Amino acid sequence: MESYTIGQAARLLGVSPDTARRWADAGRIVTHRDEGGRRLIEGTDLAAFSVELAKGSGGEDDVSYTSVRNAFPGIVTAVRLGDVAAQVEIQAGPHRLVSLLTREAVEELGLEVGMEATARVKSTNVHIDRV
Repeated sequence: MESYTIGQAARLLGVSPDTARRWADAGRIVTHRDEGGRRLIEGTDLAAFSVELAKGSGGEDDVSYTSVRNAFPGIVTAVRLGDVAAQVEIQAGPHRLVSLLTREAVEELGLEVGMEATARVKSTNVHIDRV
């Protein structure tokens, strides 16, 4: 049976190793120690916990799941609304990213200057996720 380290489990669950450690310390995830003293989680236990965790999701602070790999978290610096289209600028560290999207999408995301957002870049498209 496959066993996972705390770090591997954290990566699979989409959380930090510290969060996975806290869950293990609180008894939310069952662990055991190997010969070297490392804490391990059985694959079946991790699978069951991941299903339980997914069922409990739905709050505002949830992680978004996407196939887009290049994420640039930053702050919205400009929103220009047209009748149908919109332009959103995000400053992500030294990077200024500009996305053209529908006005409806900007309104649904509630994007405003000064709020956190993540620009996700795939090929020549920039996707915006509200944080």
